[in-house]
Amino acid sequence: MALAARPDSAAAAAATAAPRSHSLAGTGTLFRKEILRFWKVAFQTVAAPVLTAVLYLLIFGHVLEDRVQVFQGVRYTSFLIPGLVMMSVLQNSFANSSSSLIQSKITGNLVFLLVTPLNHWAWYLAYAGASMVRGLTVGAGVLLVTVWFAPLPMAEPWWIVIFAALGAAMLGTLGLIAGLWADKFDQLAAFQNFIIMPLTFLSGVFYSVHSLPAVWQAVSHLNPFFYMIDGFRRGFFGASDVSPWLSLAVVGTSFALVAALALRLLATGYKLRA
Repeated sequence: MALAARPDSAAAAAATAAPRSHSLAGTGTLFRKEILRFWKVAFQTVAAPVLTAVLYLLIFGHVLEDRVQVFQGVRYTSFLIPGLVMMSVLQNSFANSSSSLIQSKITGNLVFLLVTPLNHWAWYLAYAGASMVRGLTVGAGVLLVTVWFAPLPMAEPWWIVIFAALGAAMLGTLGLIAGLWADKFDQLAAFQNFIIMPLTFLSGVFYSVHSLPAVWQAVSHLNPFFYMIDGFRRGFFGASDVSPWLSLAVVGTSFALVAALALRLLATGYKLRA
């Protein structure tokens, strides 16, 4: 009897495993669709942010070169470049997933994804992965263009890779959450203007927090974006405002929390299914 039951057991196991494999099978297709979505308008989604970062560098670098105290032996323009690179990575990672979801919800084509057997992991991996690609592509473009303006060493390059990847993943995930929450462009703009932008600009992109009064230094240390940029900058200069291990712990924990929230919202179909 036990031998006779084996084929039935195997068939049952295969039947339960098949939906799981099919639910992730379309991840690559959705990922490629999201890549093509921003790449077809690369002049707007990639070239424009690079130009914006260069303008920041020309203006702030010229005005503050001899007026802002940063790390010992590091020119202000050199100090500024990693901050601009990371700022571009964060902002464009967020913009990619958030704009894609809100556009699909408003135009009504999200229904074509809802009828597929894709599970919440497939959605998350595709949207967050494509956001990382866009953010890192823009960041690489900013670095390639701005590196000609000032010397830029790479003292500890592994930190560059780690914090760029974690930052892009975290902001891509936040963009996913914002896109799920927002019902119209006004709400998404409010999320970006009142949460993402302040956290980015007050994270030490244009200054070292050591130049701030003690109270504002303490406030800056409550901002997870500060740890992303400080850890990323550590990879270039071998110096940072806080330990890179502390930055890694804060950023890693923050990413785990927002990823868990995004997966939970996707799993429950939050604002996806009427």
